[in-house]
Parts: sequence; C-alpha cells; structure tokens
Amino acid sequence: MSQALERQMPPVKHAQVNGIDMAYYEVGPRGEGAPIIFCHGFPELAFSWRHQLKACEAAGRWAIAPDQRGYGLTSRPEAIADYDMEHLTGDMVGLLDHLGVEKAIFCGHDWGGIVVWQMPLMHPGRVAGVIGLNTPFLRRAPLDPIEGMRHAFGEDMYIVWFQKPGVADATLAKDADKTMRFFMRKPAAITAEATASAAATGSTFAFGQALEAWDKRDTANQLLSPDELAAFVETFEATGFTGGINWYRNFSRNWERSANLPTRIDGIPCLMIMAEKDVVLSPAMADGMEDVVADLEKKLIKDSGHWTQQEKPQEVNHLILDWMDRRFPK
Repeated sequence: MSQALERQMPPVKHAQVNGIDMAYYEVGPRGEGAPIIFCHGFPELAFSWRHQLKACEAAGRWAIAPDQRGYGLTSRPEAIADYDMEHLTGDMVGLLDHLGVEKAIFCGHDWGGIVVWQMPLMHPGRVAGVIGLNTPFLRRAPLDPIEGMRHAFGEDMYIVWFQKPGVADATLAKDADKTMRFFMRKPAAITAEATASAAATGSTFAFGQALEAWDKRDTANQLLSPDELAAFVETFEATGFTGGINWYRNFSRNWERSANLPTRIDGIPCLMIMAEKDVVLSPAMADGMEDVVADLEKKLIKDSGHWTQQEKPQEVNHLILDWMDRRFPK
C-alpha cells in the first residue's frame, strides 16, 4: 500500500465480492440508515473521495468508498469481459451484501457515474438514491458507441485509442508521475490542452498525443498537493493502468447487452451535480435528463473542471449533504 495513501485515508478494509477481493474505506456510524457509496472514475481511486468521506464522518453519515475492480488495492482480473457493466454493478451488489445492507445511495463521478446510473436499471431493489457528479444519465445510443466516437472524433479520440490492446496501457504507465500530473490539472490547463489537441489532430479528446508532448516540468496548473499526488502515483506505479482502461474496452459489449434494460428511472430520488468548466462531461450533456429521470434535482458548481470532488470539495460536500438531509433524514 502507498505510504502517502495510508497517511491520508481511513484504515483500508477488504471484502470478498463477486469473485474479487475489494478494498474499501468506511467512515461514520455503520447500520444507521442507508449508506452512501462513492464510485470513482478514471484514472482515480477511492482516494479521490477523501474530502467527501471526511465530511460524511463529521456529519454522522455512514459512507463507503471502494477501489473499484481493476484499481488500487482491489483485484485486477485479466479478462477484458470481466470489466463489463454486469460485473461492475455486480461488485456494488456484492459490497452491499458484505455490509449487510439492502439499499444504498450511490454517488459516482466520471466512469463511476456511468455505473451508478446503471444501478437502478440493473439492480433497482438495491438502490435508495443516485447522485451523478459531472456524469449525467445517458440514454442508450442508437449505434455502437465506439463506432459513433470513431466516426465523430477519429482514431486519436482517447476512448477509441483505448481500444487497442496494450497501447494506451504502455503510454500511461511509462511515467505514472507524468501521467497523473498531466490529468490532475486545473480547468484552465485542461481547456487549453483540449483546444491545442483539436487544432493539432482534429479531436478535442486526443489525450494520448497530448500526454506524450506535454512537459511535466510545467507545474503552473497542478491541482493536487505533493502528498495527494504521491498517493495516486505510488498506487498506479504498482498497478499500471490496464484495469481501468479495460472498463473502456467494454463500451460495445455493454451497449449490446443493454438493449432490454429500462430506459428511464422512476421512484428513486436523484441528484445531478454539474461542473461548469468540465470539457469532458459538460453541463449541456445533462440537458433533458428530466424527461427520463422522474425525481431529479440539478445543481451547477461554478468554475470547476473535471475533478470536481477534489477541485471544489466544500461545494460538493454541501450539495450532497443538504440533499441527503432533505431526502434521507437521519
């Protein structure tokens, strides 16, 4: 375990769930009401939710943040198909079973947001509420999403690039310190990078080429403290990035297997928190969610880029705890 991570997180716990060993961090009074489970994105860890865990603990709320399948101290199966949505949501059900809980509030950011919005479609009896941070509830695409992205953005678009076995894995792992410094920057730097990428490649999302060209001595827009950065770097140096990238390699499989799922969410309180300056998951992507999510509140956090729970922790904590106090009073 990363020493930097150990210094900044509660004691790690482990659960045998859905065929893997899952590491997770838990705070607050166990057994009091529905817990909130925080699901991270890429390239992140349960550590991304450190500010929210502290806030929940201070508020007397039971909260859990797992390292999800393929990440951190959790198992990293070899088969790509072991990272499909059936497995990812099944892991959350297994965690609930391990905790002895019928239902939880699921809060997800980035890829974790896709997982939590799928929970009420695939496991409706286990969901008390859903919070999407940056990631909206997305309707099922009319065509294979990888083909759609390839057509719209080209081969350099990062999700299309991720489909090539071993290529992105090696690029990101070559210098994990550079990779994490590149990703974990303030919104001004990310926006400038996206603009430059579009000019150079025709795709706003050609992160692979941008990473290779970036000089990591450029420290002007770093988001994290040295100790926070070390928690990510030390962990990804130990694990590599293949587990997380394998989530992306199931886009087509997930699309094929979702044809018969419900197309809307009813009877479950939902909160959508948008970030004004997120160039990957823009607030505009949440337009029209009201048509397919019956019980929905939407909030906007100003001046935040993509890493919202780390960029604007106080604002995120306030919105989450205020919503929970109103919808799930203690």
